[in-house]
Amino acid sequence: MKQFLFGILSLGFFVLMSACTPEEAAPQFRVSNERGDKANVQIQTSGGNTININDVQAGQMTVFQSAPEGAVVATAVIQNEPVSPTVTFYAWKDTRTTVTIQSGSTPTLRIDQ
Repeated sequence: MKQFLFGILSLGFFVLMSACTPEEAAPQFRVSNERGDKANVQIQTSGGNTININDVQAGQMTVFQSAPEGAVVATAVIQNEPVSPTVTFYAWKDTRTTVTIQSGSTPTLRIDQ
């Protein structure tokens, strides 16, 4: 009888512990603009959602935003630039990603996770 009671209590303990584990947070991202002109950035997730971050001023960094886990395509449209750089990355749960619009002769995007 003691073994049966111990087994029931152990099972209850494990169920309680598994219910108390924290859920993983959604991936987060932000945009950093190192160029001299403002930029508009479009973030397209694998689920088909699109997040537009407009008017990111030169030298500015936006706040983090959440997106679903999966493949992400970031495209930057930069004022006074004929080129719109694009980068693809995978957003994992519990990660924070910075999409950086790099300065230089040709605009490029860098991913920092």
